[in-house]
Amino acid sequence: MYVSDCHNPPPLSRHIRDLIAQGEHQQLDFKFEINDAKKIARTLSAFANTDGGKLLIGVKDNGKIAGVRSEEEYHMIEAAAQMYCRPAIAFGVQKWTILGKTVLEVDIPVAERRPCLARAEDDSWKAYVRVGDQNLLASRVMIKVWQKEKRKKGILLEYSDTEKLLLDYLKSNESITLSKYCRISRIHPRQAEDILANLLVLEVIRISLDEKGARYSLTSPD
Repeated sequence: MYVSDCHNPPPLSRHIRDLIAQGEHQQLDFKFEINDAKKIARTLSAFANTDGGKLLIGVKDNGKIAGVRSEEEYHMIEAAAQMYCRPAIAFGVQKWTILGKTVLEVDIPVAERRPCLARAEDDSWKAYVRVGDQNLLASRVMIKVWQKEKRKKGILLEYSDTEKLLLDYLKSNESITLSKYCRISRIHPRQAEDILANLLVLEVIRISLDEKGARYSLTSPD
């Protein structure tokens, strides 16, 4: 973790102005203030498990600069990364002073070891992913994908009738859910999760996530 200071006279720093102009997206999030370390840990987990990203602290959702209110907000981020994320997340912070207001630019890299878990309100540990400007709970299939990616040995895929049924279905349909796959194949959800995870690691299929859940489709040919 590093901290550096940048003092910028009016007009706004071009760097910060350009970031704010992008709006919130997959790799950028605005936070007016930090008052809950567990809540911010979810955002850190989501960035670390996906593509990495930046947090701008002291910026409202509409892009207006409000400035951080106290040094305590930095300590909240530090607590979130070290106490409420597992493994702990290494992050960098750049402090900008703009028009007399302080903005913290927090850089979160992609985790070397995924999943990066965040401690929930009930003290359980959960993994999150970043989809657009949302932090979504990672599916069990995604967690299995990360676990399989860490293995040194290759994936052994048995091309049985169960796998063939899935791929044939996806050739005629745009996508499928885990529950739908279980119904048409009549297999246990855990077996279905393993098959989907293997095919994701092998890039035969791809996953799309939204607030309704996960859907799986064939990988588009190059």
